[in-house]
Amino acid sequence: MSFRIDGEEYYWTAEACRRAGISKNTFLRWLRNGTYRDVETRDRRGWRLFSTKDVEKLEAEAQKIRKVSYVLS
Repeated sequence: MSFRIDGEEYYWTAEACRRAGISKNTFLRWLRNGTYRDVETRDRRGWRLFSTKDVEKLEAEAQKIRKVSYVLS
């Protein structure tokens, strides 16, 4: 589920990960090891808000990882 803030669409972490085809645990691991840079926008509780561009970057990273794993398999 997405929502709009000032005309821009945002997603919660679970939805962004679902769209990218990865688990939330994978996303958090990527943050810890520096594979993916954290998003800049957060709500008042500190929860991550992914813009459409953030989701596209996450999808691109997921595709990159998949391509490498297919080559190695």
